[in-house]
Amino acid sequence: MTVNTNTLSEKNLINRLKQGQEWAFRDLINTYQNMLLKIAYGITLDKEESLEIVQDVFVSVYKNIKNFRQDASLAGWLRKITINQCLNWKRKWQRRFRWSHYSIEPKDEALLLKAKNDNINPEILFRKKQLEKTIMDNIKKLPKKTRAVFVLNTLEGLSYDEIAKHLNIKRGTVSSRLCNARKTLLRSIED
Repeated sequence: MTVNTNTLSEKNLINRLKQGQEWAFRDLINTYQNMLLKIAYGITLDKEESLEIVQDVFVSVYKNIKNFRQDASLAGWLRKITINQCLNWKRKWQRRFRWSHYSIEPKDEALLLKAKNDNINPEILFRKKQLEKTIMDNIKKLPKKTRAVFVLNTLEGLSYDEIAKHLNIKRGTVSSRLCNARKTLLRSIED
């Protein structure tokens, strides 16, 4: 019988977290922070808010780790908390403010300087940035539930079944939302 070392190390980490070991929380953050930031940014499209949401996720884990049932994976639990925090953030900001948030992006001058230093043709870089901007603008226009499915599948590489489980929806709903997102984004690129 082979034992999965990832499962053992995850159980060990969970036990250390439940004991309140400070360095276990550092391990947790180092292991999962980038994954959670990708999810949060994919849903909120705001870097600063994503950082705050992920920080809130870790605070929530700190407060609630003793209630964590180990019938699910730690990564899955963290994903679910992050998704819920993001969707709550969206609802909160939509009620409070009518203007949209913009993420902090490097200015064009910094990009041109980087292109020059890396020997990249500025025209190619410009076209690439335009395409990225078009795609991001159209991702922002996706309904939040559709965008969440798209982000979890595209950025996180989650299967339809995993997405359905995390969002408490049916597998067919995942499939249709993902199909709609892809069609919308393809149309925007073709335009």
